Amino acid sequence: MSARVLIVEDNPANLELMTYLLNSSGHRVFAAETGSEGLSIALRECPDLIVCDVQLPDIGGFEVARWLKIHPKLCAIPLVAVTAPAMVGDRDRVLAAGFDGYLAKPIDPEIFVRQVEGFLPLERRAAAPRPPVVDSRTAPVAAPQRQTILAVDNQAINLELARSILEPSGYKVVTAFTMEDGLALARAGSCDLILSDACMSGGSGYDFLQAVKQDPRLRPVPFVLITSSMIDEKARINGLALSATRFLCRPIEPELLLAEIRACLAEGGDE
Repeated sequence: MSARVLIVEDNPANLELMTYLLNSSGHRVFAAETGSEGLSIALRECPDLIVCDVQLPDIGGFEVARWLKIHPKLCAIPLVAVTAPAMVGDRDRVLAAGFDGYLAKPIDPEIFVRQVEGFLPLERRAAAPRPPVVDSRTAPVAAPQRQTILAVDNQAINLELARSILEPSGYKVVTAFTMEDGLALARAGSCDLILSDACMSGGSGYDFLQAVKQDPRLRPVPFVLITSSMIDEKARINGLALSATRFLCRPIEPELLLAEIRACLAEGGDE
């Protein structure tokens, strides 16, 4: 049986990643970007667990914890702090403020769900995935072990998420934070596919795409644009018009991302 989890976090990238990871494990997530909004949702939904950042723009995490722990309806709900450690003793202060646990940023996508589920009763934790029953007639072809994907994004969280999805499926992942570094890596070594964020400082994904397609050696490499902000049809059409192989939007299920990657690599191999 899955759990109902409230996340109170003002950083959109962190909120998106935590929501994505918990949703992917079957949990239902309620999201709030301020302490006051989080308290309102907690009263209305009475979730099974609350994950709360300590530094919030209106009501701080400590005040949220104090209010929750004196409320008769909400005081028993496990409350977990997620924050960047600033100095020695922060963990003790967090626990003394009423939090039941403490997770340090940046979170590790590979273990975050397991860490959070540690505060839930056994019946509320996601069931361990069973090995799939493979029918040899329809089994998908496994990803070649040495295919290399270049992931370019100015958000470390997005790069960590891409790595956590792609590497277990057999891909080698190299990363860069800027268009300039991504272009240098692409020119310096062999990559089988480029996965780039559309919105980056110091050169957008569209600029990166144009630079790649202007290089005769890189032109055949499949190029996938991905974004969580430019989600209108015009943005997608512009990307495809510049010869992007795919234009994807976050959040995206890991299985769907892998399927798109496999399809792009197959199409590239047919050229």
